[in-house]
Amino acid sequence: MFKYIIRRLLQLIPVIIGISIVVFMIVHLAPGDPILMMLGEDATPEDYARLQRIYGFDRPVHEQYLRWAGNALQGDLGVSIRQGAPVGSLLLSRLPATIELAFISVLLAVILGVPLGVLAAIKRETPVDFFSMVVALLGVSMPGFWVALVLLTYVALNVGWIPMFGRGGSVFYGLTQLFTAFDASELWEGLRYIMLPAISIGTAMMAIITRLTRSSLLEVMGKDYIRTARAKGLGERVVVFKHGLRNALLPVVTIVGIQFGAMLGGAVITETVFAWPGAGRLIVNAIQQRDFPIVQGGVLMMALIFTMVNLLVDLSYAVLNPRIRYD
Repeated sequence: MFKYIIRRLLQLIPVIIGISIVVFMIVHLAPGDPILMMLGEDATPEDYARLQRIYGFDRPVHEQYLRWAGNALQGDLGVSIRQGAPVGSLLLSRLPATIELAFISVLLAVILGVPLGVLAAIKRETPVDFFSMVVALLGVSMPGFWVALVLLTYVALNVGWIPMFGRGGSVFYGLTQLFTAFDASELWEGLRYIMLPAISIGTAMMAIITRLTRSSLLEVMGKDYIRTARAKGLGERVVVFKHGLRNALLPVVTIVGIQFGAMLGGAVITETVFAWPGAGRLIVNAIQQRDFPIVQGGVLMMALIFTMVNLLVDLSYAVLNPRIRYD
């Protein structure tokens, strides 16, 4: 296992380098001059040249990349052109909100999607199966931003204790307060604000998990070892949950890891609709303002998190299926 982890971490190095090069080139090839956007149309050539020297835009592109990459290796992602603050500090201040939203959305999708999928597989070709697949089809068909607007219109406006915008507290911090100080106020505040954004993002993922769990479990239940378990007299619940579901969850775990990584960068619209102070919203604003350092640093950080999540997903296979070995 240890050798596999080291090998995977070494394989991530060229991936991260490739991502950084692609992002850097795309950002610099995009139309729009951040210096002109900062100074305005009435900027003098002297002011323009001075700011170009300050931010290093007067150097060749390859020199700019090498300088930025070298600083990034030391933890310095540069300084925001528009805000004048270190990019690392800006991202770290917003990243917890994005990770929390993605985690709660995935948790909600798994809690609802896996039982629905199992129920649909057990009750195959029954009204229960039909209802589960209709729910899954609706979930896949509805865009996240549309679900967000519907929730704002028909839920937030009619339920007084559910806020419409912003972030009132941290769910993670609320859990620590609950178990250490036996105070649930922070947790309740966080859940009130995160409920609607998490539902709007997690709906599509819940539908995907439901359909994948159903199809994977139906395939597993036709295997020889399932028939052997039944022939040995084991109860249907033990056969389904201990022998069937555990093996059927491997593709589900894969899609959960991929979707979690996608949520980190794909929750931008939801963060904008609900005014959620996350990293995705920060990056979108930086793109509109041509704030290159934030865009480059933000995408690089998201890529690092995404690759690490995929590594954890690979390692979880050995927990679900002891026959899988990495050494």
